[in-house]
Amino acid sequence: MAMAPAFVAALEPQHLECEYLPSPIGIDAAHPRLSWLDVSSRREERQTAYRVLAATTKILLKAGKGDLWDSGKVASDDTAQVAYSGRTLASCERAFWAVRVWDGDDRPSAWSEPVAWEMGLLLPDDWHGKWIARAPYESPESADRLPLPLLRREFKLDGKVKQARAYVIGLGYFELSANGQKVGDHLLDPGYTRYDRRILYVSHDITTALRNGENVVGLMLGNGWFNVPTKAAWGFDQAPWRQTPRLLMEIRIEMADGRVMTISSDENWKTSDSPITFSSIYGGENYDARLEQPGWDKPGFDDRSWQPALPVDAPKGRVVAQAIYPIRVDRLVKPISVSQPAPGVCVFDAGQNLTGDAEICLSGAAGTTVTLRYGERLGTDGRVDQSGIGVHVLRFGQDQQFQTDRYTLKGHGLERWHSRFNYNGFRYVEVTGAPSPLTADNLTIRCFHSAVPEVGSFTCSNPLLNKIWENGRWSYLSNLFGIPTDCPHREKNGWTGDAQFACEQGLFYADGITVYEKWMNDIADEQLPNGMLPGICPSNGTWGYMRYGGPSWDSAFLLIPWYLYEYYGDSTALRVHYPEYLLYLNYLTSRARNRIVDVGLPDWSTWKTETPAAVTDTAYYYRDARIIAAVARMLGKSQDAAAADNIADEIRTAFNKEFYHPETGDYSVGSQTALGCALYQDMVEPANESKVLDRLVSNITGQVNQGHLDFGFLGAKYVLNTLTDHGRADVAYGIVSQKTQPGWGWQVGQGATTLWEDWEGSASLNHTFFGDVNAWMMKTVAGVNPDPANPGFKHILIRPDPVGDLTWARGSYDSIRGRIESEWHKESGRFRLTITIPANTSATVYLPANAADLIQESGKPLAEAQGVKLIQGVGGVIPDEPRSSTGRQGNLPTPGAFAGLAVIEIQSGRYEFTSTLPSNK
Repeated sequence: MAMAPAFVAALEPQHLECEYLPSPIGIDAAHPRLSWLDVSSRREERQTAYRVLAATTKILLKAGKGDLWDSGKVASDDTAQVAYSGRTLASCERAFWAVRVWDGDDRPSAWSEPVAWEMGLLLPDDWHGKWIARAPYESPESADRLPLPLLRREFKLDGKVKQARAYVIGLGYFELSANGQKVGDHLLDPGYTRYDRRILYVSHDITTALRNGENVVGLMLGNGWFNVPTKAAWGFDQAPWRQTPRLLMEIRIEMADGRVMTISSDENWKTSDSPITFSSIYGGENYDARLEQPGWDKPGFDDRSWQPALPVDAPKGRVVAQAIYPIRVDRLVKPISVSQPAPGVCVFDAGQNLTGDAEICLSGAAGTTVTLRYGERLGTDGRVDQSGIGVHVLRFGQDQQFQTDRYTLKGHGLERWHSRFNYNGFRYVEVTGAPSPLTADNLTIRCFHSAVPEVGSFTCSNPLLNKIWENGRWSYLSNLFGIPTDCPHREKNGWTGDAQFACEQGLFYADGITVYEKWMNDIADEQLPNGMLPGICPSNGTWGYMRYGGPSWDSAFLLIPWYLYEYYGDSTALRVHYPEYLLYLNYLTSRARNRIVDVGLPDWSTWKTETPAAVTDTAYYYRDARIIAAVARMLGKSQDAAAADNIADEIRTAFNKEFYHPETGDYSVGSQTALGCALYQDMVEPANESKVLDRLVSNITGQVNQGHLDFGFLGAKYVLNTLTDHGRADVAYGIVSQKTQPGWGWQVGQGATTLWEDWEGSASLNHTFFGDVNAWMMKTVAGVNPDPANPGFKHILIRPDPVGDLTWARGSYDSIRGRIESEWHKESGRFRLTITIPANTSATVYLPANAADLIQESGKPLAEAQGVKLIQGVGGVIPDEPRSSTGRQGNLPTPGAFAGLAVIEIQSGRYEFTSTLPSNK
């Protein structure tokens, strides 16, 4: 850029984002968060300052004129959550920005390539149109079988278009086209919310779709979650927001000559029935191709038979921008096999449990209806069996359509079709009604989910662990649809407990902060005035508040933002929702008896031993109080912090009085979940930790369990982590690598391609909540850990454990600060650890070693290595690491458990350590 002096810094700012999105349009954050990565090939490169420029045009920016904002040279190593602090931006205003940084020797970098963000519609008055629909809403029964609507608007442009934006709220879902072409590649927009509290609008760039002369914009609306016709356990067919599909839309067109045109939704739009005669998020879609109206969204179409759009009531929710990664097609999958279990029946096997739909390609006579049924199991007759996944729908009527699409052919050559406004969880697709036998060429499976960038990878010498990792990854992505869900078929619900237990594994897979921050708003929208939260979010307004959930589930509202703080260094969600946290803490306190809480579900999907809900509920009551105290300190609310800490202290005392058995070292019933919970949640008095740990280890390794797990999904989080925290990763690895029932390995042996809901395989075969095992693999086996004392990976903890029969492992993670890599090999008593940490960070390395003076880095003794400092030699006693403000220590050995470990501090760069392994490795 023109204003740049000579630059010599070895740092280069790249990967610029605004609100964690690349060049977003239509955002409504008044002070959007800017971020970048510092990239360098050298060691010890550190940013000491930055300067951000923002300008109204790219020309001004390249000329060095930040007419919107010039931060000046800011002494800081921050590369994320840098808040825009320039002139207040107006609706639809675009800001171009760039950044340069200074290194540790105060040398400036080159300016980054300029990028931009664009504001959306910030004020209610920016929406000039009306809510319109094809039909009014009179009752659930009247809306159940209405065809989905088409809407179109003709307009004429006389000149060249400089820029055009479409701001769309099409409820429940919409598909936008302009002049006959689909706009964008999003699916299932806008994101699912509780529509009587919050509604999202989507911004599309339609500049290249418009032209001089006649133009047409077309919309097809879907029911989605806004108008659920299917009766099911959660009562969304009776949701208070339920209405017929409707549209609010604003098109803003800037012409090259400076004119601005606005086209809004109103009675000038025309509407007709679409070929989609039935649509349900649970049921599927029916499409009659004979009802198609070719050219309906193009200029010149004869719409005289269409009706003027009907003005309708606006939903009650407030309108906000959709600022998340959209749902997109991830990949196209060809079936691995096709079977014919009965005449006229073809069953396609995707080879993988996944989410999406199937595109059918065939020809036949007009009026022929082909049916596609989706499921994850086959019955003994070889056909798709929906009985397990359909249980909560079909018990309200066996005649209800469930995960089924129906396509009626128009009879004109080769026809290709897939559904538009629903998705399915499945491995198998059963097709009936086809006019001729089908082959794999007749079907393509579209796999889709929220298109969050994938950021993590893991592999090791044990193929079983690699398969468990892949199964967890598939389950996590299969359950990310603008909200984190429990399963993609039977429920599709945002179960809070499932989400909080899958969060850390998910953050190691995917850049999910935008989805999680959006979902925290959804949870806040569900909170009752007394502080109570439901087990699913969004809910139908009543389901899940009393009987389902409880602290183990509700704590997602606090824990997920805390994980975002640890992994991204971003406390925004914690600060925004602090008032709701206080309300929730007051609610729990009102339900407690002598600081013991027993109001929720117990450990779910246990193997044999049940743990009383009071144990886990009370521990989360404690954890929540500690988080609230930490957030209060961030906000400078010292009295709140002291009050919350006092509550936490009282809970801890009460917990030990109620549940600890000093004569045995057990908690409560002595289950793995109870013991793991007490240790993991920091409830155990330090003097009793070794005794409680011994009880946990003996429970696992003793005659009864013989190295197997005996817990549900709560215990799955507690036990593996606490064993590793206390130096018994060997026992944790023994659990994970078991191939016999119960365990992840047994599931793999049964052919699992995703994680299951239980240890028997009798429920859902695609669930997320047992997935924290993969976070354990990344943290313990690969050794990549956030540092609770330095959130956002400014400082990294590398602590690989070459446990059991493993001979090598490799993990990588694209953190908010850049890529972290850890790879180790052990052979003939030697250990080699190769580490890469990004510029502008440092790390503490816990290196398995027999003697510190034998450790080398890149072939040199440690004393001669650049960027390396030995903190503690082998066998020393290390002072207690700073604990997270939530009370947990993180994935670190307990103080004093450092025999066989050297502790080394390194700066950014790539390192290769070699050591002689201690005898226990």
